[in-house]
Amino acid sequence: MKAALDPLLVAPARLTLMTTLTAVSEAEFSTLRERLEVSDSVLSKHIATLARADYVKSRKGAHLGHRTTWISLTGPGRKALRAHVAFLRSLIADVD
Repeated sequence: MKAALDPLLVAPARLTLMTTLTAVSEAEFSTLRERLEVSDSVLSKHIATLARADYVKSRKGAHLGHRTTWISLTGPGRKALRAHVAFLRSLIADVD
């Protein structure tokens, strides 16, 4: 199988979302929205796309008395991100 860019991770917002999740066990929806500087609806669409591919999962909960959604990276998501980043690195390896 030939290495290639993952079409689900080409979008800058999705790639940023995935890389952000590598640093934490899970992140609150509002934190991700602020990090990506997108609206709730845009973030929801990105999360839904990644969740359908089993790259992320979400859970509902409460934080400081407010209902919230927590997002986390899955094993398959981490593997896909690593492969995507490795391919990006191979593309730029010879750039001077």
